Amino acid sequence: MYPWLFRTVLRRMDPERAHRLAFGTIRAAAAVPPLRSVLRSLFARRRPELRTRALGLDLPGPFGLAAGFDKNAVGIDGLAMLGFDFVEIGTVTARPQPGNPAPRLFRLEADRALINRMGFNNDGSAAVAARMSRRSRRAPGPRTVTGVNIGKTKAVPEEEAVADYVASTERLAALADYLVVNVSSPNTPGLRDLQTADRLRPLLTAVRAAADRAAPRHVPLLVKIAPDLADEDLDAVADLALELGLDGIIATNTTVGREGLAGPPEAVAACGPGGLSGAPLKERSLQVLRRLYARVGDRVTLVGVGGVETAQDAWERILAGASLVQGYSAFVYQGPALPRRIHRGLARRLASSPYRTLAEAVGADTRKEPM
Repeated sequence: MYPWLFRTVLRRMDPERAHRLAFGTIRAAAAVPPLRSVLRSLFARRRPELRTRALGLDLPGPFGLAAGFDKNAVGIDGLAMLGFDFVEIGTVTARPQPGNPAPRLFRLEADRALINRMGFNNDGSAAVAARMSRRSRRAPGPRTVTGVNIGKTKAVPEEEAVADYVASTERLAALADYLVVNVSSPNTPGLRDLQTADRLRPLLTAVRAAADRAAPRHVPLLVKIAPDLADEDLDAVADLALELGLDGIIATNTTVGREGLAGPPEAVAACGPGGLSGAPLKERSLQVLRRLYARVGDRVTLVGVGGVETAQDAWERILAGASLVQGYSAFVYQGPALPRRIHRGLARRLASSPYRTLAEAVGADTRKEPM
């Protein structure tokens, strides 16, 4: 059904408008209890063998939705209804902002990829916190593990970036199952400069302290990094994570690269600047994951994202060191059956492997290969 809908309707629409239509439909369905129950039974069948414990959290499986789809925490229940094991909302900034001018989202169908320069369009952390607080009191069905991805407000000068992240942390930490510091989007000027260890250290230290003040429990803290970092910079981030006792690293965000694309160069160029996600990111994100795991091992939880389209892609991420895996662009192209396919395929691969649990499989390939 969805492939037909995508070919005949959604692909003919502006991508951002299509997103609003599709997401609105998911949210509307989740708001009708009988329909929500039927769709949950179709899409969210749980497989006990895939149960996962990571970041101190118990999850029904390892496959979640990456940040960017639900920026404002308006559709968590609908996304869980479709079978995502956890949902990461955001990116949320301290102040509300409209993001960059449209058009700002583009499909590269030949590459099964997206280019976006959304620019952290969101309602701001105060509004998102209020929404999450209301939802926590009346959320239907099983509880959904929810991460919150925070970023820098564009209008805030770089010397005030730490205070900006702290403001969002103070509002959202107590409501989040985990927090992600996003310093890797290419669509906020100067943001990626915060990935250098000397600038990342005070930022993560301040956010950790703010989370500890704001929440009555330990809220896992992760950092999301770019695939465009040089190997020595990846090593520096890994070492910093160990030094600070960081809970996790998400590898990776979108890339500014455009190499090896199948689509016509003029069509790619017409999209303009922005972050590229989807299938072209597959190999680089896997390389980054392997390098990080070789550096941190099991001491830091790794989340693999970037070009995850199939169960085989998810399995490769797990064998490379990821305890959790996320999708985004494949959800746009494949639709609501994506989590179910990933779960079914992972269960088959686990059953035919020498491992009894997914936890045993984490990093198995990387441990065999000297870096």
